[in-house]
Amino acid sequence: MSNGNTLEKKKKFSAPHIYLLLVCVIVVCTLLTWILPAGEFDREINENGTEVVVPGTYHEVDASPVGPFQMVQSLYVGMNDAANVVFFVFISYAAIGIIISSGAFNGLVAFLLRIFKGKARAALIPIFITVLGAGSSTIGLYEELFPFIPVFVGICIALGYDAIVGLAIVALGAGLGYSGATINPFTVGLAQGVAGLPTMTGIPFRLFCHACFIVVGSALTIRYALKIQADPTKSLVYSDGPSKFAMSEEDIHKHPFGIREKLVLAVLVIGIVVIVYGSRTYGWYFQELSAVFVIMGVISAIIMGYGPNAIAEKFADGFKDIAMACMVIGIARGILIVLQEGCIIDTVVYYASLPLSAVPTWLSGVAMLCVQTIISFFIGSGSGQAATSMPIMAPLADLLGFSRETAVLAFQMSDGLTNALWPTGMTAVMCSLAGIKIQKWWKWFVPVFLFLFLTECILMIIAVQTGFGL
Repeated sequence: MSNGNTLEKKKKFSAPHIYLLLVCVIVVCTLLTWILPAGEFDREINENGTEVVVPGTYHEVDASPVGPFQMVQSLYVGMNDAANVVFFVFISYAAIGIIISSGAFNGLVAFLLRIFKGKARAALIPIFITVLGAGSSTIGLYEELFPFIPVFVGICIALGYDAIVGLAIVALGAGLGYSGATINPFTVGLAQGVAGLPTMTGIPFRLFCHACFIVVGSALTIRYALKIQADPTKSLVYSDGPSKFAMSEEDIHKHPFGIREKLVLAVLVIGIVVIVYGSRTYGWYFQELSAVFVIMGVISAIIMGYGPNAIAEKFADGFKDIAMACMVIGIARGILIVLQEGCIIDTVVYYASLPLSAVPTWLSGVAMLCVQTIISFFIGSGSGQAATSMPIMAPLADLLGFSRETAVLAFQMSDGLTNALWPTGMTAVMCSLAGIKIQKWWKWFVPVFLFLFLTECILMIIAVQTGFGL
């Protein structure tokens, strides 16, 4: 009897904690600093005021491998370096938590459930992805959408799906918006400036790419959602038990949806409009956006009749709930710190670009996409990747016989979706916000990513063969 129990325990696999997983990545990157040669490009300030690398200036520098004690220090340095993102997530999540606790979203979901019934509810998935994608494609919303992850998780569970569908809506909306960005100033705008191109060129084809991504991403998400709706045990997170954001359809229909709840939703909509306008017109970022979220939360609390102490308690509860995800942000940033201190990021960019000249012309765009996807692991920031890789990739596109717009296209496609794939991106953070184990997310997202990556490859071939940008 005891032998049977022992065998059962041995067979049971316990997935590593997200902290452990990220620390393992830090260890691997630390080992790479001992294996790969240290090197860097010379950098200069271009006419747009952006610091960019100077092509042809790569040179090896004195090795600076990261030692064990320095590696451990990267955890603190990473948290300190990511402080702006960490505190934005703390503040915005707590504010959105007040809006969620008001029951306004329950009323909204009840309204949606009355309109969309059965399989027709799946129509909401492409609608949500398209709306979020429009925000990321135009004004570069990404981290700003994180506070809404628990909202969509709750909505999708109430619709009969699971937490993965809720996270997918935000991750795909934001990621596909970046991959098919039209005028995103943080990626396309910067990359085209570095490549010496006018900001607004190539929009029609990029818009076509964006539409293709939305169709493919939505179709794959709907396919999974309908499978869960038909049989909840098919959910990848079924064994994890009910989500803390779960809302039952029965409870939602019973929940009051009076004038107060409607006013809270109005505050949310006005707040989003203010965020979009401020970001687009005045270049607002985390500091200003955090203030808007706080104002939204406080006004919503006042509408619901909460007293000062109750408001403070709700903010405190929000801070406690999001603490783990915020720690994930800092630990993940430690990966980048190790790579920077080991001086191997430029080395990866340089050696990754060398094989491109040997690739057939019609495949050169796909090869550049593959290279940029690898680089995105080492440079999680889209603007950082543009400033580092585009000075190399743009002239290389001239030599390979396709347009610099196509090189920009390869960059933006790689930058978007990899944020929800690589642990050096935002994957761990989004999973923590959704209450999903990162291994479960990868199990669903990796096949989806491969389908979307194949779509990107086809579009890159079309861009090269049709002379996009020439």
